[in-house]
Amino acid sequence: MKITLNRINDDFLFECTNAQGNSILLDNTTQPGAKGVSPMESVLMAVAGCSGIDVVSILKKQRQEITGFKAEVEGERIAVDDAKPFRSMKVKFFLEGNIDPKKAYKAAQLSFEKYCSVSKTLEPNVEIGYEIFVNGEITEA
Repeated sequence: MKITLNRINDDFLFECTNAQGNSILLDNTTQPGAKGVSPMESVLMAVAGCSGIDVVSILKKQRQEITGFKAEVEGERIAVDDAKPFRSMKVKFFLEGNIDPKKAYKAAQLSFEKYCSVSKTLEPNVEIGYEIFVNGEITEA
């Protein structure tokens, strides 16, 4: 796996491109007029995307009918010398459709405990919690 990062203006705007030619923009979002996401926001996006792919894949294999899917991720950061790494993250999944809530919860549990490479990479240093809402109702194990 390899990406390429190219600076595309005189400030902090970068284009990151993967081997297939797909790209995202990264920027210093503390500056006015930022045109991309911050690198730390991209980490939150990666957790949401990775676990989202897992959850949808697992539920599709179980023939659950997903008509809507959204995720929100909030990260709490701490000061460590001059850096501010994540201490914790909370992922909330919002699913709509003909979905068994227990299957949805189990899919998320499998993602975070077994499949999601992004959260497994962060796991030694970042506590990641999650909540699942199916048709507006929170689910439990």
